[in-house]
Amino acid sequence: MTEGYDTVPAAERERLRRYLEAVVEVRRAPVHFAVAFNAVYFGYDLGGEGYGRSPLRPDDFPAVTLGECAPALPVGAMVRITTGSEPLFAELVYKEGAHSGLGDLGDVPAWVSGAPAGAEGPGRPGPDRSPVRRELLVPDLDAFGPGLSLSPVQLQRLRNHQRWINEDGHVVVDACYPSGEASRRSDLAAYAEFLLTTARAQLLSPFVPVSLSALVGGGDGTELHTGLLRLLDTVRRVLASSERLRLWGPYAITRESLTSCWRDTGPLGGDDMRTLATAVERAAVPARRRYGLAAPVTRYTAVGPRLRAFPGAGELLKGVNYAAAVCRANVTLADVVRRDGEKGLFANGTRVALDDAFEGGGVWRSHFPGDAEPATDPMLPAGRGWTSTVPPVSPPEPEPEPEPEPVDQPLADDEVLGPGELIRSGGAEIVWRLPLRLAHLIDCCLPLHPLVADELRETQGRKLALGLELTHRGARLGEDETTQHVVAELGDGVGRLTGVTWPVDFFPGLLLEVRWNRGGRTLRVATSSLGHRVRVGDRTTGHCYDPLVLTREDVPGSDRDGDSAAGLSPRQLVMRVVRRCGLLTPDGHALLDRAGLPVAAYGQRPPAAQAAVLDSAAAELLAEGLLEPATGSRDITGQPWFPPRPGERRIPLIAYRPARVRITRPWGSEKPAAEPMRLQYVPGHLRRLLPGRSPSEVQRAAFREHCRRLGKADGWELPDGYTFVTGHTRGR
Repeated sequence: MTEGYDTVPAAERERLRRYLEAVVEVRRAPVHFAVAFNAVYFGYDLGGEGYGRSPLRPDDFPAVTLGECAPALPVGAMVRITTGSEPLFAELVYKEGAHSGLGDLGDVPAWVSGAPAGAEGPGRPGPDRSPVRRELLVPDLDAFGPGLSLSPVQLQRLRNHQRWINEDGHVVVDACYPSGEASRRSDLAAYAEFLLTTARAQLLSPFVPVSLSALVGGGDGTELHTGLLRLLDTVRRVLASSERLRLWGPYAITRESLTSCWRDTGPLGGDDMRTLATAVERAAVPARRRYGLAAPVTRYTAVGPRLRAFPGAGELLKGVNYAAAVCRANVTLADVVRRDGEKGLFANGTRVALDDAFEGGGVWRSHFPGDAEPATDPMLPAGRGWTSTVPPVSPPEPEPEPEPEPVDQPLADDEVLGPGELIRSGGAEIVWRLPLRLAHLIDCCLPLHPLVADELRETQGRKLALGLELTHRGARLGEDETTQHVVAELGDGVGRLTGVTWPVDFFPGLLLEVRWNRGGRTLRVATSSLGHRVRVGDRTTGHCYDPLVLTREDVPGSDRDGDSAAGLSPRQLVMRVVRRCGLLTPDGHALLDRAGLPVAAYGQRPPAAQAAVLDSAAAELLAEGLLEPATGSRDITGQPWFPPRPGERRIPLIAYRPARVRITRPWGSEKPAAEPMRLQYVPGHLRRLLPGRSPSEVQRAAFREHCRRLGKADGWELPDGYTFVTGHTRGR
């Protein structure tokens, strides 16, 4: 899982899927991707104990207080809610914007919908430095089992007082973000950052089944970050592939709960959901006048406040039930828009679309007349409310682009190596652009944009034959490459083409533009010409490419026959590790902590002689200018940074700058040597002893050394009843 979803065997993915489906069924709240990761990594018991048997230390959780200003917390964070006596321990399972201007019937001022964190009013975005946003947090107070849960009487007393939690059992805070960029991060990127900083101790605890540090072989902060993002992405994709679940953004609910809601005739049941959909559809329809129609009208409706307006809904919106109700309502609205509207355009002339997925549980925009606006995907939050209040700005005169500078923090591969850029989705055609990845070349596949996958699945089923037309600008292709017959494999929100024949000169990072006519059975894929040939790294090309993918994936030991470091010389291994594990910058540079090179190369600290050979190879590459020396810093959590930050210890870095490399290695000209017989590395872990047994002093010392490497700061002694099994390899 730390190497990505596609590397996990199908049988293991199915086991994980069954477990996550069971987690979603037993929890009353919708299960966020981050919460699903918690369940897998920390061990959520399905029998009623929750995290009660996990190695988590509740006293280490960050504290939150009703109505106060506190550092922003992501969904999935374990927290302590301060009270007058003992704190409440909980897992944050849902959050949304809680702007004070939301009306009783969900009416939202236009500027609030899609506004950035810290916005002060229409067209006034506020400071981008340390913005503050009002947020409603929904804690699951039963997540840690009955041992750390309150009785119904105690909980009701706290709700009545409304000093620590509000009357619904929620916590409203002023969330402080370190920067505007931090407030715009995706949920999983924000949660990964939280785990690697605030919750680092619980993430790297040696008491979890296998610590992340052990999974990635010790490694530095970059390896931990990359491995964690891949774990989170694997959990996300497994949840998305389940046929028993429905997703609303990052939240999963069961199809059975939706069906029960629609059949229910009580509050927030099927009748109320139909009323909600009708109200949103008709919100902007003006009254007809004798001499014509009224002026165009736009209305914004927030789902959360609108649900509270239904008679008898109050008790059904307390605690985690509020999050479940909001997700069910949004899924219902999305289904109605897809079923009854043409790209959100209804028969009465109104166009309905999701405008803000976060504020007030989701803000839906209703505009009349809808046919006066261009058709776009109604499920992609556009934030038109906010943009309508921002005065247009004349574009400045073009200036020469400055030389790219390295960023001052590591970038997650999932953020900078995205799945693709949607170019156009209106009308009869969907067009998107994406970089070709090494996995696509190895597996002979091509991912589909979620919009295309959803439409094909709804009309054609989960598996169908399609045609693929391939055009390589400025190059001639064979007939079997120009026109191909492929198979589309489609899941919930995900899909890919299999059986693709990629031309021999296609390489990782090559940009592809994909077009699909709605209702058609053929996709057209084309490359784009640069107009001239360039040398980047060890490759010469005349086509547009993504420098980030090229740096990460076009490395020694990687081609369409496989991806392995086996058989590489020390020089090749150093180059591969720096490009794969270094901090990645927007222009394709990579910087690696030189002290972490041996562990990054071998997965664990090698013998001194082997490390010396690797260091000598790095020195040769630095002397020849193929790598460059740089200086960074390391913070108190062990995370490296570049450029170095004031007040932090300086560390030497080695940098790969592809623009200065003078070695040309045509794609496929070097084959990695045959792999040796595979051995399986088993990381160090705890093992329960039989009654009356005790661990040896050797194993106690080994566990203390294991804790030291992990940076564990809260005790290095073995827990009672356990011994420590040191890391080892097994196999023939």
